Order: sequence, then structure tokens, then C-alpha cells
Amino acid sequence: MLRRIAVFCVLAAGLAVAGSAGARQRHHINAAPFSHEPCSVLSHHPCTPSFCSVLHRGPCIPEIDYPYGENLQLTVESKPPMVDAPKYQRPDHDLESIGDLFAALRSCWTPPPAEASKEGMQMTVRFSFKRSGDLIGRPRMTFATAGTPADVRKSYLKAINDSIEACVPLKFSSALGGAVAGRPIAIRYIDNRDIDKAAP
Repeated sequence: MLRRIAVFCVLAAGLAVAGSAGARQRHHINAAPFSHEPCSVLSHHPCTPSFCSVLHRGPCIPEIDYPYGENLQLTVESKPPMVDAPKYQRPDHDLESIGDLFAALRSCWTPPPAEASKEGMQMTVRFSFKRSGDLIGRPRMTFATAGTPADVRKSYLKAINDSIEACVPLKFSSALGGAVAGRPIAIRYIDNRDIDKAAP
């Protein structure tokens, strides 16, 4: 009889421990909340693509949660529409926001001369700033319109580098400098000028 009571107590204790462990699993706090949770074929909510390493047991989130919601991606047109003209004017004060930074970068752009250009040409470069407003290395080309001759690509990349280097160092406020320092910035340049008409 005593043996049966002891076995019953052991079983009851095991069930209690298993139940508490199950409760902990059900109420587990997610370390990657909201849309930054790794994707799964069984999930029914927003998620972030993830990858795993043989040296890491759990999913790795490749995205860094910066204080700004949008990516630092900017499009600069060689001939912007009139309604966007204010966005291409360099601020006359220290840059205090992402909008100020984008306006300063737009105002820097000087496309290559018509004889070394291609109508509709697009090129994207990627670079980062230091807190002081200087560049961390030279801008690196990540995209160019397919089928563009090498000399035309070279002229656009030179124009981009010259335009950006002529504007730096940018004068960041302390808050903006801390926010953008080391953060990748991608700029897509679009040459939408009527080059065929301007060439003669």
C-alpha cells in the first residue's frame, strides 16, 4: 500500500513539473517580437527572413533595428520635376533630419556631360558616413543599367564620386550624426535628361 502511494506521489509530481514546463513554453517571451520574428511555414503573422549558422543553434536575424523605420535609400534624378525642386535645395543649416540629409545629397549631383552620357542611364552606389560627416571609403557601385558601355559606366561613377566628395564633410547635428554614422546609404541616380537633343 505504501509503495502504491509513493508511486502515485512520484507520478503526480512528474505531471506537475511537465505541466509547468508546458506552461513556460506556451508563455515564452519572444526575443524577436512583432515583424522581426523569423519566418516559418507554420506562422500566420508578419516575419523577417532569417538564416541559421552551424555555429548558432537558433535563427539569426540579419536586420538591425535602427531607430528609423525606413531604409536609407534615395533616388536622385538629373532633371527632377518642378514639384520636387524644394527637395533638391541644400539646407542652409546643420543637417538635423533624414530629409535634410537627402536634400543635401540631391543638391550635390552633377551629371556627366552629354557626350559621355546615356539617356535613361541608372546607377546605384552604396556608402556610409562617419559621425563627423566625412565618407567611410569611396562609394561602391552596386547596379548599372545593363548593356551600358564600360566608358559610360566609368564616366557616371566618376561624376557620382566627384559630386559626393565635393559636398563632404556634411554638417550633421549631434543627433543625426549618431543616427547615421556607419549606416549604409544607397543612392540610385537616374539620368532622365533629353541627352539626344542636348548633345548637338
